[in-house]
Amino acid sequence: MIQQQTPLTCQRTQYTYPADAHYLNCATRAPLSQTVAQAGLDAINRQLNPMGLTPDDFFTGAVAVRELFSQLINLPDPSRIAVIPAISYGMAVVARNLPNKPGLQAGQRIVLVGSEFPSDVYAWDRVSAELDLTIHTVTMPDTLPAADAWNEALLAAITPDTSLVVCPMIHWMYGTRFDLEAVGVRCRAVGAWLAVDGTQSVGALPFDWQRIQPDALVCAGYKWLMGPYSMGLACYGPAFDEGIPLEEAWMNRLDSNQFHRLMDYQPQYRPGAYRYNVGEHTHFTQMPMLEAALRQLLDYQPERIQTYCRELMADALPELESLGYQLEPETGRGHHLLGVWVPPHLDAMAVTKTLLARNVSVSARGRAIRVSPHVYNTPADVQALVEALR
Repeated sequence: MIQQQTPLTCQRTQYTYPADAHYLNCATRAPLSQTVAQAGLDAINRQLNPMGLTPDDFFTGAVAVRELFSQLINLPDPSRIAVIPAISYGMAVVARNLPNKPGLQAGQRIVLVGSEFPSDVYAWDRVSAELDLTIHTVTMPDTLPAADAWNEALLAAITPDTSLVVCPMIHWMYGTRFDLEAVGVRCRAVGAWLAVDGTQSVGALPFDWQRIQPDALVCAGYKWLMGPYSMGLACYGPAFDEGIPLEEAWMNRLDSNQFHRLMDYQPQYRPGAYRYNVGEHTHFTQMPMLEAALRQLLDYQPERIQTYCRELMADALPELESLGYQLEPETGRGHHLLGVWVPPHLDAMAVTKTLLARNVSVSARGRAIRVSPHVYNTPADVQALVEALR
């Protein structure tokens, strides 16, 4: 893909939510663009008349999505991508296969970052008890800036007795950035698996599979991938090539597109991560929407999204700090998801309710309000946020 160097301009005309709504909340859910919505409507219309549907039609949509996502994350082999319904499903695949990890021993640790999203935490309770593993959580420092100290503590926690590290690219609540390349190097040095939740980063922040070299990457589709809800994508490295899937979906077997021979039961899976696809993964309505969303992102480009969001928020952030709000320094965060820590005398949930009354949508997460702009946001949206907080 040829990378465009021209800056992104505001894409607000592609999004049809109300003109007076100041939606700075993509980290909760992305609004669908007209292009993505139309892809869904077209898909529904095609289903009004299923005449001419062929067996291959159950597979081709997902093939295109895999190829597009592989471009987005610089993954040379699209067959390593599986279609999943949620982060919990993708992480459950990791948990299901952890007992077969080479060198696994009782007493080893699963390392997590503090205050992580629940699906990245609950996944390990059962398997850690069954295998006699310990869950070790690296908590966030109490004060800002936190990124450097948090990264140092995380790297220090990855020792030879670590079996698995679960880490995002940025923290889902506060936007704190983790050095995944350094984490990946450390994991490989001690023989630990690295599972990355890319839900709050991939699509808006550049992600390079070949540089990070995780064992697993899971992403929900409805946030920064800007697609439909209840669809996601997961990538599994060589450690999972002969692994055990969560379900035995018939479509995941070799020659499953030969409908006239489905009774000739096939013991072999399709290659790569195909065995990890959720059943009925070709979803005739959702898949075209996800494909359109990925094409849109490849046009936007994560690097240009970051630049757009940085310039959009540049003048507002000093004003917020002057009002007593705190932010991680620029070097320790992304530009698309900002944890804006509220002053001690304020309650984050109360602040978000007050903002919503002024038609400004952000989220309350922990001790911060989470501000998450995108290319549909305008300076007027940011000014509305600042004025409401002031």
